[in-house]
Amino acid sequence: SPGLLAGEGAPQTGTMTECFDCDNCKESLYGRKYIQMDNGPYCIPCYDAHFANTCDECKELIGHDCRELYYEDRHYHEHCFRCFRCDRSLADEPFTCQGEELLCNDCYCSEFSSKCIACEKTVMPGSRKLEYNGQTWHEHCFICSSCQQPIGSRSFIPDNKDYYCVPCYESKFAPRCTRCKKTLTKGGVTYRDEPWHKECFVCTGCKTPLAGQQFTSQDDNPYCIKCFGNLYAKKCSACTKPITGFGGGKYVSFEDRHWHHNCFNCARCNTSLVGKGFIPDNDEILCRDCSSDL
Repeated sequence: SPGLLAGEGAPQTGTMTECFDCDNCKESLYGRKYIQMDNGPYCIPCYDAHFANTCDECKELIGHDCRELYYEDRHYHEHCFRCFRCDRSLADEPFTCQGEELLCNDCYCSEFSSKCIACEKTVMPGSRKLEYNGQTWHEHCFICSSCQQPIGSRSFIPDNKDYYCVPCYESKFAPRCTRCKKTLTKGGVTYRDEPWHKECFVCTGCKTPLAGQQFTSQDDNPYCIKCFGNLYAKKCSACTKPITGFGGGKYVSFEDRHWHHNCFNCARCNTSLVGKGFIPDNDEILCRDCSSDL
């Protein structure tokens, strides 16, 4: 820091005959201002020439009597440390460095910050925000359209221009299972244009899950093939098993009796009678040849 005029202030050690010279130019410092450095005193011109920094803005030396500001290895006169856009002093103002430019917060926000889509106020640098689909919100402004609570870092679901937290969306929009009436959040099956949980879509008879399985219905109730055959299907007069119609299950009917195609055979010679003439003989059916032998 600047020293005192030689001979002023505290008493000096030594006598007036001792030399008191600038460490650089060797000129006497008696009656002059000087600056004391670790290696000795310097007159003002020598101090400025050897120790003063150069202002990064005006490229002039920052003299000993100037207020010097320092930022990221760059030195400035106080009056040179200004906003690149509006020229206001940044000496006692918050500022941002954008590339090589120093900007006051107002100019930075005006040029580089986005506005909150909800409150239309600037989202200040460093503040917590949320960005989605090219739009920006303050964290506290991004709220659920139903419960009005901030969504924060939780999952959300967009719906047109509205945004919902997952519980509200499920409660408001998600389909409900026809059986248990609870919401379906994923997966599920559709039966008769109605949604079901996979675990809720079961056979009316044996309660076996039907998702991914062949099934049929009776009176709008779903049944697995086995239960439907046992309860409702016609029974083959030959093998007595249900005729379900699945697996290419064609059948032949005669009076009150029914047969699988592969079961409609002559009772004597076992020749297939599908598409051929036959003769009923009590509970049996015979081909014409076997019938003529009787």
